[in-house]
Amino acid sequence: MLTEILMVALLVLVGVILLVLEMFLIPGFGIAGISGFGCLLGAVFLAYLKISALAGHITLAACVVMSLLAIYGFWRSRAIDKMALDTKIDGKVSLAKPGKKIERLEKEAQKIDAEAEKK
Repeated sequence: MLTEILMVALLVLVGVILLVLEMFLIPGFGIAGISGFGCLLGAVFLAYLKISALAGHITLAACVVMSLLAIYGFWRSRAIDKMALDTKIDGKVSLAKPGKKIERLEKEAQKIDAEAEKK
């Protein structure tokens, strides 16, 4: 009985960790997400089958609550800000200013090309 309870608890823990990893660290929906759902489903199935219906209900509720709390806690910890790509592009093209004539742009482009060839 104790081993089944420990197995259910371990499956729930591993399932929640894998789901959080899949959502925030590993791009796409792949092995970690499917494995996480599999662990959670396995924990619920094992609790219903080996322990009791009440334990299955409790495990099901615990899976939902723990998953939501883990996602919320990870989101609020601002850890995602350190891992997420946050790039701003400030570059400006000086040749394409409004009001410049195309001939002047072509001359400036030729001048830049000539300078680049010298280097």
